[in-house]
Amino acid sequence: MPMPVRNPLRSLVRIADWFEQRGVYVPGEDNHTVDPWRDFGWLIVVWLIAIGALILFFAVAT
Repeated sequence: MPMPVRNPLRSLVRIADWFEQRGVYVPGEDNHTVDPWRDFGWLIVVWLIAIGALILFFAVAT
């Protein structure tokens, strides 16, 4: 019985879908307050992944 192939990018696609369902920032749409998760969500997620990778790199290196 073959093992199912796991897609390592599935969680990133799920995160992308979650942000798209919540709405994305449209340039020129200035009539709403700044919502960090809505306007800067991708930046926050990429930053968290980068910090996690850096911590994991140093943990493996020691």
